[in-house]
Amino acid sequence: MGRTGKIQNVLRLMRPRHYIKNLLILVSVTFDRNLFRPAVLAQALLGFGAFCLLASAVYVLNDIRDVEADRQHEIKRARPIASGAVAIPEAWGLAAVLLAASLAVQLAAFGNRGNSLLLMLAYFAVNLGYSLGLKHVPFLDIVLLVMGFVLRVVYGAAIVGSSTSAWVYLTVFALSFYLGLGKRRNELARLPQGGGATRRVLQYYSYEFLDKFMYLCLTLAVTFYALWSADEEVAAKYGTDKLIWTVPMVIIILMKYSADIESSSYGDPVDVISQDKVLLGLCVLFGLAMVGLIYLPGL
Repeated sequence: MGRTGKIQNVLRLMRPRHYIKNLLILVSVTFDRNLFRPAVLAQALLGFGAFCLLASAVYVLNDIRDVEADRQHEIKRARPIASGAVAIPEAWGLAAVLLAASLAVQLAAFGNRGNSLLLMLAYFAVNLGYSLGLKHVPFLDIVLLVMGFVLRVVYGAAIVGSSTSAWVYLTVFALSFYLGLGKRRNELARLPQGGGATRRVLQYYSYEFLDKFMYLCLTLAVTFYALWSADEEVAAKYGTDKLIWTVPMVIIILMKYSADIESSSYGDPVDVISQDKVLLGLCVLFGLAMVGLIYLPGL
């Protein structure tokens, strides 16, 4: 394998496509109307970078831990470690470098401002526990996935001193449960005949159970978001009562996402969004509408 191929495999192992999840760090900055303040945005982007490095370290450690199970999976067997493209000792070295770089950026830029270092360490601990075996504990596996999403939002608020509405946190919680349950449901649906060893926790779930609670959480997410958009304090803060008109956009986006995962998808949020250009376009349109309403009073 040439040098270029080696670099490509290392990058694949870091999973930069999944950095899109770290955009949750910008939620508080956006809703506090600081997105276009250069100093604040620069701080948020530093935090985004630190979190991306940390997330990559977690992905590498998870792939080291799951190498044997991944080799039995129809898709995961092509991952760099499982396929042998990256040796396990090299992967350990990469994880160490990524973790050290992440902590270096965090300490240099923020220290423990707003307990952000503790939040970063909590994210690492949650994911390390998940990789070391907690992923096999029913219900806890989904809770840990949800915590990963929520900690990103809390961390983003901590590094810049922003505040976030309780309705926003409730929306993130409910939406995260929807995504986590949907992922498990589709993994269960795609399980090969005779079962499989790649996700042992699936034996504790039924398709009907996951499907029912998945859509319950989807309903709650839309409800919480609608309550936020109709809140009088929110309207006064942004100088507009038109945020409620973004609720139909949220419903349409979630309808399209749900239609995608009802197909043959494994339910991974990043794969679903990146492979559906219409869904991606709807998300961009929603983002522009939100920024316009929040930052341009009178629209």
